[in-house]
Amino acid sequence: QVQLVESGGGLVQPGGSRRLSCAASGFTFSRSGMSWYRQAPGKERELVAVISIDGTYRNYAESVQGRFAISRDNAKNTVYLNMNNLKSEDAAVYYCKARLGSAEYWGQGTQVTVSS
Repeated sequence: QVQLVESGGGLVQPGGSRRLSCAASGFTFSRSGMSWYRQAPGKERELVAVISIDGTYRNYAESVQGRFAISRDNAKNTVYLNMNNLKSEDAAVYYCKARLGSAEYWGQGTQVTVSS
């Protein structure tokens, strides 16, 4: 079955960096658009970044533009989110999502805490 497993979350100081990974299985990863979302306590889940099947198209939320970078390795069935210059407002649970035709699949999320 489709499985998405995020990892890499944890505690990071303001201004620090973190790399999230999302390992996919159970479907043809190279044919799936992938994205990262996040959800902070009391807030709605929001789109952070999206990447096309071949990585040539990438788009970001304005709040992370220039600080975050999404990438993918189709040979490893993994999508990444590199986060730099983290701010307190970046603290959230980060989820990856796979789009397969009209279906969407979510991982369980990984917590990112930004605090000194």
